[in-house]
Amino acid sequence: MTDRAQDAPDELISRRTMLAGAAGVVAVAAGLPLGAGGQGASAPAAPGAPKVPADPTKLQGAPTSPVGARSAFYKPSRTPVGETVGNSLSPLQDLTGTITPADLHFERHHAGIPLIDPAKHTLLIHGLVGTPLLLSVDEVKRFPQVTRTHFIECSGNGRSAYREPKPDMTPQKVAGLVSNTEWTGVPLKVLLDEAGFKPEATWFLAEGGDACLLTRSIPMPKAMDDALVVWAQNGEPLRPEQGFPLRLLLPGWEGNTSVKWLRRIELGTRPWATRWETSKYTDPLPDGTARQYSFDMDAKSIITTPAHPKVLTKGWWPISGLAWTGRGKITRVEISTDNGKSWHDAELSPTTGVKAPVRFTHMWEWDGSAAVLLSRATDETGYVQPTRTALLKVRGIGTDFHFNPIVGWKVAANGAVTFHAET
Repeated sequence: MTDRAQDAPDELISRRTMLAGAAGVVAVAAGLPLGAGGQGASAPAAPGAPKVPADPTKLQGAPTSPVGARSAFYKPSRTPVGETVGNSLSPLQDLTGTITPADLHFERHHAGIPLIDPAKHTLLIHGLVGTPLLLSVDEVKRFPQVTRTHFIECSGNGRSAYREPKPDMTPQKVAGLVSNTEWTGVPLKVLLDEAGFKPEATWFLAEGGDACLLTRSIPMPKAMDDALVVWAQNGEPLRPEQGFPLRLLLPGWEGNTSVKWLRRIELGTRPWATRWETSKYTDPLPDGTARQYSFDMDAKSIITTPAHPKVLTKGWWPISGLAWTGRGKITRVEISTDNGKSWHDAELSPTTGVKAPVRFTHMWEWDGSAAVLLSRATDETGYVQPTRTALLKVRGIGTDFHFNPIVGWKVAANGAVTFHAET
């Protein structure tokens, strides 16, 4: 046996050459650029950017993989992260169209994300019913299913922009607690029919399976209308942070009523007045009273581009964003480029679904002058998105939920874009 230290220099070179060649084969197979001097030498990369070949047509691409990944050049993310009791916001400025990718759907948790085995999870339906039901997830899925697209919006969405607006706010920070998803599930009415709900039942209680056992009282007419028990979003099972394996979905209503990790529905004759609808999710008003069970989300819009931290150059720009309402469809979105002195109708995307956002667009030629861009939505009930001044008159500065004032963006003469809210 020959000691490695006694290997001939030529033999060592041969091995090194062989290893280098093998590494090059692996790099090509994985779609990675070869080192300097190779045919696919990389172009210089900016800090944090992926290295790319000088000519991608000269290299074999990457192989197939079990799960697709976003381009390394596109890195949207929710923020903040690490909140057990709190939220993370969708990056509205990084999204197009109206559908929110499931992994970018906003989060709101009161006791973190529970780990639930779908094979052991059940949904109990009891109270004022003829036959109480205890259904497994698979049994729920055997009922006739529907697929619908609806938004969910946290009732606290826009709180910081309403109370303490700051120039460096992005669309994500202003209104990132709203997301839009294609949901698949069974109409709640079907399950209640199966249980034989009694006519004296006028409310039901929905309970989640997380550590805080969040519960909300819901009027029965909503159950008979468009309420769903869902198990999938955007073509795949619910993500854990979105309620896997089952959640309630109440289209157009404040997000906390769409109880996640749904495990129990109880029918009764009046609201339960739980801690989640007394100490929280109640709107204090200036006259000392409070709005309670204020379920519907009002018409709202936000321009998502151009927005902070964008810097514009002179020329044509699309002013684009999202508008939504919990009371049906958005019928009109108006754009102002002069701080509300004049308004122009924006073009709406054809995806004018019920209780689902529309994307609006208005082409604008910027001439280099300072400007303020605003959007204003109108829904099919005739309701028009209000100014902050009008909202303050009826809700006051201390209100804690349902913020939908007109907001926008200042464009400075140097092209810098910052958040604008009426003060």
